[in-house]
Amino acid sequence: MASSAPSGDAVVSQTIESVPVEKLASLGVKDPITEADTEAKAPESEVPPHRSHDPANNLKRSDPFQFGSRYLNEGDDVYEFNAWDHVETDDAYKEYAEQQYAKQRQNPVSDFEKRKFSIDPARWWNLFYKNNSANFFKNRKWLQQEFPVLAEVTKEDAGPKVLLEIGAGAGNTAYPILANNKNPELKIHACDYSKTAVEVIRNHEEYDPKSIQADVWDVTSDSLPPGLEEGSVDVAVLIFIFSALSPDQWPKAVSNVHRVLKPGGLLADIWTGKAKELAALQQPSPIAAPAAESADGVEEAEEAETETETEIPQFEIENLGVDRRLLVNRASKLKMYRCWLQGRFRKK
Repeated sequence: MASSAPSGDAVVSQTIESVPVEKLASLGVKDPITEADTEAKAPESEVPPHRSHDPANNLKRSDPFQFGSRYLNEGDDVYEFNAWDHVETDDAYKEYAEQQYAKQRQNPVSDFEKRKFSIDPARWWNLFYKNNSANFFKNRKWLQQEFPVLAEVTKEDAGPKVLLEIGAGAGNTAYPILANNKNPELKIHACDYSKTAVEVIRNHEEYDPKSIQADVWDVTSDSLPPGLEEGSVDVAVLIFIFSALSPDQWPKAVSNVHRVLKPGGLLADIWTGKAKELAALQQPSPIAAPAAESADGVEEAEEAETETETEIPQFEIENLGVDRRLLVNRASKLKMYRCWLQGRFRKK
């Protein structure tokens, strides 16, 4: 993956921090969650009947946690859980976000910093994974809930299946899939731009070349991943990868994914929301893709679908939408908005 500085999960994990209510107050901005607590609740009919504070069936205690089923309703204690689903930012927070964007535009990243990180991006990715071991990221146990195809290929009777993860990092997607795998004919190819990340995957105690192969590969290069041919992959998984590439690299990346997928193969993709992710409210990465200035998630999803249909006509859009979450640090009483786009695309 060609990028200048750790992005994707790296950026999400490193740059997500909260804006204290006290700081917002000093800027003349209201607590962004107080109003959201009441405005972002789901209609009563949409709240799953099993959503309860009863410890016997509390969704917080399920493994894996069922994302998308915890609504913040009026009267709920926002600090009871560390995450809530479908919580939108209110007007006050959007106004605060625009103030931060304005500050960034007034103080852009210097040309020196851009060149520094763009000359040898592999160096920075390797340094990142050297300093952050396999325990830096949490395993994505929830991913099979978001993309059911990942559960389908692991069924005992699924038959020969090839899964390619692009931007595999430390293996936090690949190994949870293998842990649930009952298909003796499933082979996972885990590729990353960082040599150090690939070494982390290979040094994992569960690494077995019969079921998983880890290789260094740049999704924007002219070659295909080692051991794979055109039209040989059933499912390609990209988590926060396009967020780590500059826009001029996207066409090549899409082309390579299309080349390696079988006809009818599936691309499962998650990438960061442009305007609403809290990380975007902080100093931008020197090569991060430009953030859109729209603060409306629905509009963003509609624009993304239109752009996607135009830019990748070789894929059929099966699903494309906006996912929102409110993260809560209960110890420090801080709240964080998260937003990303998620899609499934079928090769024509």
